[in-house]
Amino acid sequence: MSLLYAEAALLGLVFGSFLNVCIARLPCHESIVSPRSHCRACGTRICWYDNIPVLSYMLLGGRCRFCRERISLIYPLVEALTALGVVAAMAVYGPSLEFVKCTLLMMLLVIVIFTDLLERRIPHPVTIFGIAAGLGFSFIVPVDNRPLEWALLHTGVVLEGTVSSVVGAVAGGLFGAGLFYFVGWLFIHFLHKDALGFGDVMLMGLIGTFLGIPLTYLTILMGSLLGIITAVILAAVDKRFRSGYHWPYGSFLGTAAIYASLFGQPLLDAYLRSFHGTP
Repeated sequence: MSLLYAEAALLGLVFGSFLNVCIARLPCHESIVSPRSHCRACGTRICWYDNIPVLSYMLLGGRCRFCRERISLIYPLVEALTALGVVAAMAVYGPSLEFVKCTLLMMLLVIVIFTDLLERRIPHPVTIFGIAAGLGFSFIVPVDNRPLEWALLHTGVVLEGTVSSVVGAVAGGLFGAGLFYFVGWLFIHFLHKDALGFGDVMLMGLIGTFLGIPLTYLTILMGSLLGIITAVILAAVDKRFRSGYHWPYGSFLGTAAIYASLFGQPLLDAYLRSFHGTP
């Protein structure tokens, strides 16, 4: 079992290095395939032994070997967090298709979290690919579709198996994206303020197709709560974070979605049991 976790951590480190490429290049509309990894300051190609996740950063003292320009701490942080997330997914789901689905979702969300945090951008290639992947996975990994199943119960329409899962993914995507689009429309037409960008709308479509309506709703609640708590704390200690500051809402939603994908289902099931009074 420990070997399995070690392999998961190694997988996370390797993919974390690739996610760094996506985070650095996608907001600038650059290719993530070519050219090879290079120093953003001097342009020198990075040798393989200087590109080992986390370890190379430590050995180089956080500086480029050639120009000695400081390397952002974001790089090893992304690699370490990705490895931690993959290990957590392995602990929750084991070696299964659910693990693959959860890991892919987390990696897409890591890109979103850091591009929104650093550049205030959510790359459309990530969200479009994510929506397609979420719909594809719904054919082989069940998506929670209880809201629609309950709603249709009295009409005689029964949704089961793959059909229910696919419908749940579509409904989740429409719910997440549609809700955010509607809220954004209200802000623009009544408050004359662009509070939510279309990137946030696409992000919620991605999350919804992977998680379905119940966990998407949980993501919105947790992401909003996380954003409010963070905003209040930072605004209290630094005036730069007060009125007019552009908060990276996608980063909060992405973080909440990762939690929901790992631990949201038991939390949701526990709530439903208590709500219905069942043990």
